[in-house]
Amino acid sequence: MLPFDEADENAAIWVANQELLRQDPELEKVAQHIHSLDPTGQRFATVLRDTIDQLLNGEVTGRYAWKQLFKTEKTHAGTLVEINLQREFKFADGGDVGDDCQHPMDYRILGVDVDCKFSQDFGGWMIPPEAMGYLCLLVWANDYKSQWSAGLFRVREEWLNTGSNRDKKLTVKAEHRKDKVLWLWRNAELPENVLLHLPETTRNKILIEGPRQGQRRVIELFRRVQNRRIGRGAVRTAAQQLDYMARLREGKNRARTVLREEGIVIAGPYSKHQAIARQIGAEVPRRGEFVSFRVAEAKPHHGDRPRVELEGRAWVLATPDDPVVTAPRLPKVAREEEDLIS
Repeated sequence: MLPFDEADENAAIWVANQELLRQDPELEKVAQHIHSLDPTGQRFATVLRDTIDQLLNGEVTGRYAWKQLFKTEKTHAGTLVEINLQREFKFADGGDVGDDCQHPMDYRILGVDVDCKFSQDFGGWMIPPEAMGYLCLLVWANDYKSQWSAGLFRVREEWLNTGSNRDKKLTVKAEHRKDKVLWLWRNAELPENVLLHLPETTRNKILIEGPRQGQRRVIELFRRVQNRRIGRGAVRTAAQQLDYMARLREGKNRARTVLREEGIVIAGPYSKHQAIARQIGAEVPRRGEFVSFRVAEAKPHHGDRPRVELEGRAWVLATPDDPVVTAPRLPKVAREEEDLIS
């Protein structure tokens, strides 16, 4: 059994697929190994978030939505997911299979060949006939729903729809997506594409048109989207430049300095910043994320609200009734640590 929390929805999925595990020792071995590498699924989710952002290429194109991609880019998504998962988890290259040994499998995990198939449409995985009898890692992610899934499937002819396309690729029958796929994660949370999910009026106020507006756009992003995790892809899209982190750092006219005058701090995915956000009761940024929130100096009327001490004073999350005061500086972060998320 995998080390699931009993309250986790995935535990029920795992229990429902015990028969698959009993019948397929290789499937069980690969599943356990993947979960040992990523017990929470956070690494997997981050790869998917980064891959979608890589396709959108917001720092060059200003795009923020899947529908803005060209057809060829969407087709390339599966290859990028395969490559980026291999880089993250350091899976070995798979072997060459098929009647003529000309079909390379994507990974070899603990000696087991596994093909990786990605689809933005659930159930749209295209499985080549050469993969018959082998394991496939089926991956789905939908930016509009902010959800993703990943499961292992032993390719059997009787569990597939008959192929009608030219290269004879097959899809998994709808009924067997439930009972023949061992879902490692099902409808898990995909880190949010903030720009995609903002009201259009708010997004338009952030994505100011015109050249040399990157700094203004980044400031507006963190001013208008507070106490909500903002991924680096959104920051890159707003900045539209390679050194997007420069727009965040302390300095004249830069986001942290400008917004601090408005009582707003920007916490990054660094241990000191995460501890402050957690202690004050704000959203906690995770790997590759930032969170802005307005603070107020703690007063008696704030009662026992969560607070944190910075620069020798106690601070709480500000309410609309709290006056605007200059916020304290957050602890400095070593440039080396900051560069880890660039």
